[in-house]
Amino acid sequence: MTTFTALALIEPLIRALNKEGYTIPTPIQQQAIPHLLEGRDLLGFAQTGTGKTAAFSLPILQRMATFPKKRKAKEIRALILAPTRELAAQIADSFNNYGTFLDLKTIAIFGGVGRGRQISDLEKGVDILVATPGRFLDLANEGHIVLTNLDFFVLDEADQMFDMGFIHDLRKIIKMIPAKRQTLLFSATMPTDIANLANTVLSNPVTVEVTPVATTAEKIDQRVIFVEQANKNALLVQIMKDPTITRALVFSRTKHGANKISQRLSGNNIPAEAIHGNKSQNARQKALDDFKAGTIRVLVATDIAARGIDVDAVSHVINFDLPNVPESYIHRIGRTARADTTGTSISFCSTDEKPFLRDIEKLIRKSLPTEISTTVGTESDRLTAIDDAKRELSRKTPARGKFGDQKRHLGNSEKPRRPNAMPSNKLSPNAPSQGRPNSRPHPSKGAGASRPHQRPQGSR
Repeated sequence: MTTFTALALIEPLIRALNKEGYTIPTPIQQQAIPHLLEGRDLLGFAQTGTGKTAAFSLPILQRMATFPKKRKAKEIRALILAPTRELAAQIADSFNNYGTFLDLKTIAIFGGVGRGRQISDLEKGVDILVATPGRFLDLANEGHIVLTNLDFFVLDEADQMFDMGFIHDLRKIIKMIPAKRQTLLFSATMPTDIANLANTVLSNPVTVEVTPVATTAEKIDQRVIFVEQANKNALLVQIMKDPTITRALVFSRTKHGANKISQRLSGNNIPAEAIHGNKSQNARQKALDDFKAGTIRVLVATDIAARGIDVDAVSHVINFDLPNVPESYIHRIGRTARADTTGTSISFCSTDEKPFLRDIEKLIRKSLPTEISTTVGTESDRLTAIDDAKRELSRKTPARGKFGDQKRHLGNSEKPRRPNAMPSNKLSPNAPSQGRPNSRPHPSKGAGASRPHQRPQGSR
């Protein structure tokens, strides 16, 4: 059995791993770390929850410690970009934990919080910077970040990072960083056209794939319950009576829906809080901390949490709403069965969500077990479902403006574009912006479903 020591990691890293209770590397770590220690560029694929962060943080820490440089104000040696604030914070925590016995400084910068502390930290000198794209560009353009000596560039959750919401920021960032660098891309899913784009920023990369791309973890018990929209709240309350559901992450398609679900659970003496892009960063962090501490039993989230939540012992993931982007299903349910544990995924599917279920099953290449719910909601649930349906319809239906222009009603849905909706030649920093010809919306989407260049919530 391979150990971290067998991977030729230096003693301070081994000591830190032992302190964290890690002795056996995961498959992605076993395969990626040797290549990265050699300085190779790498494109890594693995299911979420399989240890991608350690797979890139450990070799970066070792190479930086082996080839030290004097820390200077504003200069950074490693840049790690992440799509959400929560994920950026967790990656920075991992670097700090693994680098406990090394003289290397890591910080995270992201929007939603004050800039003063972040600028002050950069002025004092930082080795490793973990950032969301928006805040990074803000501070870099103001001269608070110097990239002259950048040696390592990492894109985590690369499929989402290459989504249209980030492509323009990424072009700007790639143009700013030195051409000579070690570049790493890690993700759980990577459609072919985006993988081709990724290769344009990698130099002679090695590809590591420990599981088929777009597959779900075998240790997750997945099932689908067919239920009408008006009965979902009652079904969720009924399901939460199961004492084996010790810590549940519930996904809603919209921010408004997340608030409603959280209120309904709390009203039934089920401790719950909501987390989404309209919440302040402090409120989001408090909800996450309460969930980790077990103060609340349920965290209700939009897809901003599908890739930014790493909580031990999440027993269940419940898709209150099925995601309209099938790749999001993999990331959502990957919040359970982490670190070699088991977990359960329960997805509610109403009549109008059946096309989403077909897309998910096509992506993961298998049919999910299904059952039909007999739970009936209250009259209040029915009226709420009608109101929510009207709200969603108004969001999707263009309204004619004062001068005859078509104004889109932008609702509070937090949904990224489908990754395969991106042009196949778009990563070059100097490439002109152009749409994908003959592209059509999903059958369940309206004409105003999304703006092609709108930055996803939580990206700054």
